Amino acid sequence: MNVAGLRVLVTGASGGIGRAVAAELLRRGASVLLVGRDSDALQSAVAGLGGRSERLDLVAGDLTSEIDRAGVCRSAVAWRGNGINALVNNAGIAGFGAFEETSDAQLAAMFAINAVAPMQLCRALLPHLRQQPAATILNVGSVFGSIGYPGFAAYSATKFALRGFTEALRRELAGTTVRVQYLAPRATRTAMNPVAVERMNRVLGVAMDAPERVARAACDML
Repeated sequence: MNVAGLRVLVTGASGGIGRAVAAELLRRGASVLLVGRDSDALQSAVAGLGGRSERLDLVAGDLTSEIDRAGVCRSAVAWRGNGINALVNNAGIAGFGAFEETSDAQLAAMFAINAVAPMQLCRALLPHLRQQPAATILNVGSVFGSIGYPGFAAYSATKFALRGFTEALRRELAGTTVRVQYLAPRATRTAMNPVAVERMNRVLGVAMDAPERVARAACDML
């Protein structure tokens, strides 16, 4: 697919990798619909990307809420007349620390946002995407979806789940017009990684990428 012909829904787009992906897509000629939970942060992101236009719009919503998710899907299907033809599931949260100190609420939130919400969004939008001449789903995971990492036990588990889902869905949709992809960034310099994580990475010699580098890789895949 030609990136300039993409109409892309990007979740978790108010900052970090999501906003960088949106900026890179716009630079390459695509149209982008930004999704995020924080309406003010989303408005700020859109303003920073040049403001609302025919090629850039937003829809605020919590993807873990059935009502909000349905609203996002309605907007995605109706956008620009033909609706989206690409979905980038990027929204996610992390938790760094000893697993025994992780609360039930933190576990539930990580799985709800990192694994369940992308699955629900894919399921809801698949009928529409299958009607497109060509469509793409890109799930943004993590290298921790292949390597269980200390301090990120729960987060790793959610990304293992997302990777497994992506592989299975790719096989289910083989031979259709919908392509399913998985991007696994390594450590990235975003607000999701606290100072303690950056300090640990420096001590261990773990490289960290700028979100713009991850965005270029995502757009290359698309």
